[in-house]
Amino acid sequence: MAIQDSQETIIPLIDTSETQTQTKPDDDSHLDHTLYRFETFLRLFGFCQYSFWSFSLSWLAFLIVGVALPVLLNEITHCANCEKYQIKSFELEIVVCESLVAAISLLCIAHNLRKYGVRRFLFVDRYHGNMTQFRDEYIQKINGFFRLLAVWLLPCFLFKTAREIIRVSYVHRDSWWKSVAVLLAFLISWMYSNIIFLSGSCVFHLVCNLQVIHFDNYGKLLEMDLEVSAYIEEHIRLTHYISKISHRFRVYLLLELLVVTASQFVALLDTTGNSRIINLINGGDFVVSSIVELVGIIICLQAAAKISHRAQGLASVTSRWHALVTCSSSDATENLESSHPAGSLPISYSETDLEPIDYVPVPTNTQLASYMSLYHKREAFVTYMQSNTGGATIYGWRIDQALINTIFFVELSLILFVLGKTITISTK
Repeated sequence: MAIQDSQETIIPLIDTSETQTQTKPDDDSHLDHTLYRFETFLRLFGFCQYSFWSFSLSWLAFLIVGVALPVLLNEITHCANCEKYQIKSFELEIVVCESLVAAISLLCIAHNLRKYGVRRFLFVDRYHGNMTQFRDEYIQKINGFFRLLAVWLLPCFLFKTAREIIRVSYVHRDSWWKSVAVLLAFLISWMYSNIIFLSGSCVFHLVCNLQVIHFDNYGKLLEMDLEVSAYIEEHIRLTHYISKISHRFRVYLLLELLVVTASQFVALLDTTGNSRIINLINGGDFVVSSIVELVGIIICLQAAAKISHRAQGLASVTSRWHALVTCSSSDATENLESSHPAGSLPISYSETDLEPIDYVPVPTNTQLASYMSLYHKREAFVTYMQSNTGGATIYGWRIDQALINTIFFVELSLILFVLGKTITISTK
């Protein structure tokens, strides 16, 4: 099948024009409202850089709120005799790490939105107005984006707030209203940067989950008794979309993984190699930052592994479908052959033996040949599916359980290496 350009409309495999007439206005308005709410959220945090002014305003806000504000607050609140409660080098390194992962997220997601727009970026324009079940599931997945972001961000925000309140209570020198203002400024800056970072991870999770809808629907498609070529075309379309997703997010995933790994490395070196006392007050931000960064990577890897698992699982689905159809067809063919043996003359007698015998010609093997032709088509289809499993990739590396295990053991080896260099046991 020739892959159509992303701006073209693909004709659906199912004719639902009657359903469209009845349900299209309400469902489309609901989906449009959900997409508008999603785009408004992205616009609020500077992802929708559709013009020069929005681009400039977005990055200016990021530099001021996400970078300059926390650096300035660390300079203002620094206490030379309060190393038990505040270590300046720790604070600056955390700001750098948080700013880097947020900047990568803002840069990559904004680039894709500017290039494709929200609908094409999410791949929700393909079946728009064709199948009601897809529109409903699109809405559920987009609403799930906000739930996922809130579920992971809220606990980290509460932990960060508790840590800042404790630190302010110990390092308090000025009036309480100034301390509260500094506390709120810290929290606003932290929330802004981490919402941008986690939003990038949740957007990737959303794009993958929207494609999972179609992979889950593929089994239902096999029940419609269509031509085998239609199933192959649908699979080519799905794998083409996965290839597009991998291409659009490969730089984002690679850079985020490298920066998060480097930040964990720096955090471990600083905390284990520091000669001063490290406690939850002066080193608590390392804990919060590490949790948020690891959550972002886990969200991305889980979404990529999920869509890869669905793509690889289609081979077993089609094999099972081929076996069931073959067994059903073979039973029908055997019944046909047993009732009309090949080469025999089926004779029907009249009511009296005195009337002439009705002539019935010898049956041909057309039905059997048709059955064998369909069987070979299904066999070729199953072979094709087993040879083209697909899945999300990063520069050719498929994101599945094997790659995730590799990343885990690389991170573990890195941590053990740093611990071996920084933690020693004296025998003297």
